[in-house]
Parts: sequence; C-alpha cells; structure tokens
Amino acid sequence: MTGGERHLLVSAGRGPRECAWAVAQLVRRLEADAGRRGIRTRRVQTVPGDRPGTYRSVLLGISGAGAEEFVSSWTGTLCWQAPSPYRARAGRKNWYVVARPCQVDPPRSGFDEADVEIVPCRTGGPGGQHRNKVSTAVRATHRPSGIVVVVDAERRFSQNRRLALELLRQRLERNDQIARRAAATARWRVHDDLVRGDPVRVERPGLGPGAARSG
Repeated sequence: MTGGERHLLVSAGRGPRECAWAVAQLVRRLEADAGRRGIRTRRVQTVPGDRPGTYRSVLLGISGAGAEEFVSSWTGTLCWQAPSPYRARAGRKNWYVVARPCQVDPPRSGFDEADVEIVPCRTGGPGGQHRNKVSTAVRATHRPSGIVVVVDAERRFSQNRRLALELLRQRLERNDQIARRAAATARWRVHDDLVRGDPVRVERPGLGPGAARSG
C-alpha cells in the first residue's frame, strides 16, 4: 500500500531508566526492520532519557509501500528482553515500552471563497424600515465544513459580505488550532497507555526483528 507518511510514537511511559534504554534499542531494531523491507523511516522528534543514548520517547515518520501494515506490526506493547545495564543485581530482564500510531499535524482547512455560498437575507433589530425592506444582511455557508454565519453589522451588502468571509476564515483557523491541540494531547496520553505483559513483540540483543513474539 502506498500513501503519505505515517507516524508512530514509541514511549517508555513512566517506566524506569531501563525502559528509556529499551526505547533506543527497539527503535534501532524497528529502523533495521524497515530498511530490509524498503520502508523509509525518520526520527521526527526525540525526548532523551537521563542516560546517554536513551530516549523517553521517539516519534517516527514512516513512509513507502507497505508503511501502514508495517506500523500496524509494531503497534502495541513492545518488550526488550535483556539484563539491566544499570543494575547488575536486578533480577528483572523484561522492559516494556508502548508504540502507538498518532497524528502529528492535522490537515489544515484551506479557505477558498469559491467554497462559500453567499445568500442575501433580512434580519430584524436596529435599522428601521429601510433595513427590513432591503436585503443587506448576509448568510454565508462554508460548504466543506458546514459552518454558517449571518452578518448584518453594516448597511451595505458588500461590507457584510466581506465581514462574513473574514468571520468564516477566523472560525476555520480556530477549529484548526483546536485540532492541533487535541492531536498534541493524544500524543502525550500515549505515555500513560503502557500495558505491561502480553507484548505484541519481544526483541532480544543479537537476534533479528521479531525474534520472539507473544503467542
């Protein structure tokens, strides 16, 4: 399958420093796996851990034929199975991280006057009989989004039309800002989305991608 770039966030969540180490190991393993399949990856954003070469999270851009299926194969709880490099006597050797697809930049709502339906209308209120007899007010509908505004602030139709178009443009921009904030919030929630146990992948040093998987 071809298409645009997909994004995958790999996060250590609120796990110990070994989980940040595991993120670094798993991201390298993922990148190697992608390279063998002819899939392109890039590190869009990284948040370093408190030890050199470790990451609390890595946001990856993944593109090319088969990118969507590849992202799906790496989505879920991932386990890096190796002894801790920081605590020699630590009995634990399963370090869990989470990988989730996410939206980075929601598409912007492009504004084109050709998408706006302008209809003259009459409104009540101040203005006297002249205002009620002449259709100087404007009802403007942005067809792609369904946003509707009615403007009767001015006595001239042309002025109300200009104000209606500007108001629609502002509302679309505000909706885009809300969508961007929602996407950012969703990315941060991934950090608390880690489910330990039952990983979709278990990777070990020295072995190829998917060396062991939960059954």
